Amino acid sequence: MKAITNSALSLLLFFTISCNSNDDNNEATNPLPTDPETREIKYLALGDSYTIGQSVCETCRFPEQLKAALSTQIEADYTLKIVAQTGWTTTNLKNAIAAQNPSHDYDLVTLLIGVNNQYQGMPFETYEQEFPELVNTAIMLAKGDKQHVIIVSIPDYAYTPFGQSTGDPGQISYEIDRYNNFALNYATANGIQFVNITDITREGIFNPELVTSDGLHPSQSAYAKFVERLLPKATSILE
Repeated sequence: MKAITNSALSLLLFFTISCNSNDDNNEATNPLPTDPETREIKYLALGDSYTIGQSVCETCRFPEQLKAALSTQIEADYTLKIVAQTGWTTTNLKNAIAAQNPSHDYDLVTLLIGVNNQYQGMPFETYEQEFPELVNTAIMLAKGDKQHVIIVSIPDYAYTPFGQSTGDPGQISYEIDRYNNFALNYATANGIQFVNITDITREGIFNPELVTSDGLHPSQSAYAKFVERLLPKATSILE
């Protein structure tokens, strides 16, 4: 009985080793498929109340809406960082970027700034000096590639209940145009993308749905219209 047991044990070990050897060979010849790594896209939005989305929900502001729209066009893991606050001028934004020191590896950067320079009555020369500095900073943060930067025009709050009841709406629009013309000319001269959304906000008096309940800032619907214009350029950049 003992001899039979040892023979059976030897035979079992032989088959076990043979099966394991065959399995190893199969795995080496036919490795299991692996999914490719998901692309990562980093988006940085620089600005003021129009970027942080004053008086709208967190996902209603235009950077969040743009990120969501992009995800339907380009499959990737998206990261959004916003450096913006209500009331910020070009000076405030410059200081905030310096303090926060964002990384220099963003795939897309948007810049919308200047309305508070106008509203606070700052010298226009301040904008002339600091706006180009902010654009150059945006380029640096976009991996040093100006093709990954989009400048967004300043909304015109003269066409809101607040603007109609505060000061001279005509003068507000005139001054907003001056800021936007400078930004457009700078962008054109330097080969940087520029998206005009000002005309959308000038429908605010005739279409109250474009203005939030605070009577001043763009609504979720207005931001959606911003995104309709931003999306083709942003998609082209990221593709």
